[in-house]
Amino acid sequence: MRHVLKRARTGAAVALAGAGLVAALAGLAGCTGSGGLLEGKSGAPGDTIRITPEDGAKSVRVSGRIEVRVPDGRIERVTVARIEDGRRTELPGRTSPDRRSWRPASGARVAPSAKYSVDAVAVDGAGRRSARHTTFTTAVPKDRFIGYFSPENRSTVGAGMIVSFDFNRTIRDRAAVERAIEVTSDPPVEVVGHWFGDERLDFRPRGYWAPGTEVTVAVRLRDVEAAPGVLGIQERTTGFTVGRSQISLVDAEKHTMEVRRDGELISTLPITAGAAKTPTYNGKMVVTELHDVTRMDGRTVGFGGEYDIKDVPHAIRLTTSGTFLHGNYWAAPATFGSANVSHGCVGLLDVKGGGEDTPAGWFFDRTLIGDVVEVVRSRDRIVAPDNGLGGWNMDWPAWKAGSALH
Repeated sequence: MRHVLKRARTGAAVALAGAGLVAALAGLAGCTGSGGLLEGKSGAPGDTIRITPEDGAKSVRVSGRIEVRVPDGRIERVTVARIEDGRRTELPGRTSPDRRSWRPASGARVAPSAKYSVDAVAVDGAGRRSARHTTFTTAVPKDRFIGYFSPENRSTVGAGMIVSFDFNRTIRDRAAVERAIEVTSDPPVEVVGHWFGDERLDFRPRGYWAPGTEVTVAVRLRDVEAAPGVLGIQERTTGFTVGRSQISLVDAEKHTMEVRRDGELISTLPITAGAAKTPTYNGKMVVTELHDVTRMDGRTVGFGGEYDIKDVPHAIRLTTSGTFLHGNYWAAPATFGSANVSHGCVGLLDVKGGGEDTPAGWFFDRTLIGDVVEVVRSRDRIVAPDNGLGGWNMDWPAWKAGSALH
């Protein structure tokens, strides 16, 4: 494969001052429309790659064990990174001589009140390549709260990027917290927050960002009381740049995807979408992760043992629940452009290991975190606005109604 774990990361979860989308994003990899439920975990005993702490672990002790193991095979690469203040800082580590385990280097420890991501690529005893991505957070004092947010500082993103905060505590005074976060842009547009429950706050403008827009996120949460006796600790300003506008339209009935760059049609690709019993969500979805290779196990998204593919190439995450647009090397080439056979994902023709000149490789190499993929004429409902960065599926009055300040 031509590159290893080229991750525009989880466009999720940069953490400010202490240490999105949250850990729920990381471990759920599989194809789902509404036919799949968020049940189960990746990390079955037979996994090629075993990671400690488990995916989504919270309040991990700074002295706790950090380890990646491959019982049968060898490790190719491990990256453990702290996501703080919009920057990723790698934790130094060493791979064992037999390449079956990885641990932090002597003296290297995780920090308190922090979020970490773990990315590992390995080859099993049969020579099959596999990858895993997990996240965990270290302990935060009970009387403090922090917000993990996306996108990363100084990143370049697509026109559909939504600024998403996920808080580690229940927010009782939404207005105080929302007032302490200011999202502004140049050129200026109105940006409004919308609460999804008591722990998530997203910000977006009325329409997609204009290409070239510079966005600033000012977080002034230090000493803000989110709930009785629970104070914020963050005081940071970060920002990102909106690159070009790329909007891709998937027509499930025509089995095609039209890719438009800055309004101009640049390609029409044959696709396969969700089958009749497992249709793909309709609606606007935003790219939140890019993986050269990932594992997709139906058990992690509520299916039985229908599939467990350890080396899905060119995987582009669209929803928290497990909808991906990805390369597919196991379906017959004639499937693409003619039939819908997936478990809810959108598939593009690819080869095992990921082809450079395949439709999947072509699209992957031209995709940014924050790009928009819209699905129409599928036999499923519209994706929920809090499933990934699905907020573009709400009209502007409904979006503003979810603000604590409007």
